[in-house]
Amino acid sequence: QVQLVESGGGTVLPGESLTLSCTASGFIFNLYDMSWVQKAPGKGPKWVAIIGPDGSKAWYDDSVKGRFTITRDNTKNTLTLQMNNLQPDDTALYYCARAPLEKPLAVVQAQNEWDFWGLGTQVTVSA
Repeated sequence: QVQLVESGGGTVLPGESLTLSCTASGFIFNLYDMSWVQKAPGKGPKWVAIIGPDGSKAWYDDSVKGRFTITRDNTKNTLTLQMNNLQPDDTALYYCARAPLEKPLAVVQAQNEWDFWGLGTQVTVSA
């Protein structure tokens, strides 16, 4: 069965960095667009970074552009989010999520219709 397992969250000071990782199993990883989705307290889920199946294309929400970098290693079935210059507004539960093959990515992005999610890893940024 499909499994997505995140790790790497923690509590940091503003301006510090964290690296989140996601290990995927149970499906052919290199066929799928993958994302990191942020769920902040009291807010709906918001994708912050998406990467294409071969890693050559990536998209970022404006709130993280220039600070976060999404990468993938298709030989190890892993997805990574490098988070630099973290700010208190980045505090959230971060999920690794998979885009379904049968829907256009634009639809998935607009409606957060990812078909599988991990359990999430908590990132807290506080002075």
